[in-house]
Amino acid sequence: MNVNSTANWFHEPADASGSVRLFCFPYAGGGVADYAEWQAELGPDVEVCALQLPGRGRRLFEEPFFEMEALAESVAAVVAQRLDKPFVFFGHSMGALLAFEVARIMRRKRLPQPERLWVSGAEGPRTRALKKRLHDLPDAELIAALRDYNGTPAEVLDDPEMMELLLPGIRADFAVVERYRYRAEAPLSLPIHVVRGDADPYVDAQRAAGWGLESTHSIREHVFAGDHFFVHPHRTAITALLSRWLDGAYVTSSKGSHS
Repeated sequence: MNVNSTANWFHEPADASGSVRLFCFPYAGGGVADYAEWQAELGPDVEVCALQLPGRGRRLFEEPFFEMEALAESVAAVVAQRLDKPFVFFGHSMGALLAFEVARIMRRKRLPQPERLWVSGAEGPRTRALKKRLHDLPDAELIAALRDYNGTPAEVLDDPEMMELLLPGIRADFAVVERYRYRAEAPLSLPIHVVRGDADPYVDAQRAAGWGLESTHSIREHVFAGDHFFVHPHRTAITALLSRWLDGAYVTSSKGSHS
């Protein structure tokens, strides 16, 4: 699959004068719309770059990825074109695993690393447990499972024509997650922040703590009330939390790393 320009892969603000770039990675079936309000809340000092994967949004009719390795390699190649300022990764659910694998690919290629990795709504890569297998379900059963996840508006799920367009990309995303196999490597030399909902049925607290195996730093955990999609009702609180750490990271970025 051809890696095109960053404009094709990322929705970027018109004003790119921020001192730090925040790459946002979507959950299965998600897209740039899920981060649409983040730029306004984080302010002009942060440049929010939301990842737009093939198979959804303006790339709806492009062939989606079904394997994590190929997807992460393509995303890493595009991120590598945007390394002119300090940057941070934030990913929710599938996006957390994708951001993690992109960071590892960039390390293998001896490229700059994100200052921090924020992993939301996801268990550790080597401690995770696959709760359900969704990508090969019949359409009706997959739509029912999406209702249980509570991340897709009911009016979208109830629209047969809309779902006919969206299901291929959603199915591909679940394939990426469900076919993922962890490969052992040395821990990343960067801080990892773990963000989760206290009533998330898909993320076990002990398994989420497994992210600590992937960093030479102690992980920092941030817990919010809610289910798997706690990020939506708590968006303002989460962006405020990010803003505090982003400010600290980049005021001192030239003075060395910190946790």
